[in-house]
Amino acid sequence: MEKVNQTFFLSHGSPTLSIDDTLEARQFFKSWSQKVLPQKPKSILVISAHWDTKYPSVNTVLRNSTIHDFYGFPDPMYKLKYEAPGAIELGKRVKELLMGEGGMKRVDEDTKRGLDHGAWVPLMLMYPEADIPVCELSVQSKQNGSYHYNMGKALAPLKDEGVLIIGSGSATHNLRKLDRSITNGVSVPWALEFDHWLRDSLLQGRYGDVNEWEVKAPNAKMAHPWPEHLYPLHVAMGAAGEDAKAEQIHTSWQLGTLSYSSYSFTSPL
Repeated sequence: MEKVNQTFFLSHGSPTLSIDDTLEARQFFKSWSQKVLPQKPKSILVISAHWDTKYPSVNTVLRNSTIHDFYGFPDPMYKLKYEAPGAIELGKRVKELLMGEGGMKRVDEDTKRGLDHGAWVPLMLMYPEADIPVCELSVQSKQNGSYHYNMGKALAPLKDEGVLIIGSGSATHNLRKLDRSITNGVSVPWALEFDHWLRDSLLQGRYGDVNEWEVKAPNAKMAHPWPEHLYPLHVAMGAAGEDAKAEQIHTSWQLGTLSYSSYSFTSPL
């Protein structure tokens, strides 16, 4: 079994990523297997910003249904399906690691839930064949960055077991500040400043600062009024380890304030 030496944080942006060919990020996700990760993983664990629970939860299903958890978008988007196989064994392994290494007292299994758009929209572009088993893990928005980083640390052994660990969230996420008058690709100053701080902190290996982003980052509350879209990043960082090398693998903008900045974390061999 081939190890997966990298973890990833992907900014999944707007659900329109699923149909809008004008978005730069769409081309990035579609080029995944050619340009980012040619190796085909055994299974995929997605930590999604769109599943927020009191206790960590994994979905353990035979086949993933497609959850259209967005409102007021064009009709064709509600007909899209991504019915990848479930990864029940992986879900149980995640639970075992979180309750063992991670010291968590409780991890729930959801035997009905499919994939929300934080998982299926990017995966539909990255792995369109939908033939790789996928398990989702929730975030806990009442907790902090360090909690999610430690959750990631507990999941590190999965990389040696051929599992691709993806945190799916957004480098910036303030839906009240989206500006439809701004051309895609252009960003407003406060959002760009946060995005650059995040990039520089990650590329310089200042993971401790990123764990304390609320106090360290400029415009933290403006970029993330609620933290759930950043916490998948902390899980991906933790799973890669403190000696991992971060690289920005994509950046682009939509509606002025929505960053698609995405990162890989490569662990030393």
